[in-house]
Amino acid sequence: MSERAIIEAQLEKKVAEIQSLEDKLKVAKVYVKALEDVIKAIDKGGDDSVSVGDVTLRKGSLVAKARDVIMGRGSPIHIDDLLEALGREVTRETKASLTGSLAAYVRKEEIFTRPAPSTFGLIELKHFEIEEVEKSPPQGFGYASTSTDMDDEIPF
Repeated sequence: MSERAIIEAQLEKKVAEIQSLEDKLKVAKVYVKALEDVIKAIDKGGDDSVSVGDVTLRKGSLVAKARDVIMGRGSPIHIDDLLEALGREVTRETKASLTGSLAAYVRKEEIFTRPAPSTFGLIELKHFEIEEVEKSPPQGFGYASTSTDMDDEIPF
């Protein structure tokens, strides 16, 4: 056997070995991807989630934290106060972001309610309306005072 034939045989053997290793690498990558998918599925629906009825919130998400704040307070909360309780800056952008997220649940009638403008509560706590303390102006509102304690003259 010539030197060339020996080298060509070694080359073919190494190419076959590389192909075998590449096939094993593909199988290992598929396996790793499957394990990562299982971990994601556990994170979404496992012990690290909050289930309210048929809806599941990811634990640690802003919406789940908002629910926890409202639950802890026990009453509906204005979006500004909610952002402060969450440790977020109260800006137009943060208000719009959180309001949009919570409003999506309100529209679907899941988890959250909006008992007043920019105020959110929880369905499970039956926060459907905020009781108004006084629905009409006080008696005598808008009428001139008949009190004699005031001077009758109004300086101009």
